[in-house]
Amino acid sequence: MESKIEVLSTVKVENNGDLYKLVDTLNRTLKRENLMFGLSLDADDQTKAVFTIYRT
Repeated sequence: MESKIEVLSTVKVENNGDLYKLVDTLNRTLKRENLMFGLSLDADDQTKAVFTIYRT
């Protein structure tokens, strides 16, 4: 069985120390809907965070 992860949306936002809490809550709440959320620092601008929504 092949697992495919599809990127639904990506957005850059101002980095905030509490963003990981939002991503954690979304992942815990919506995993049954086959959604996954990611957060990373922008490689070019460390003041920006990249928020991504995936369908698993």
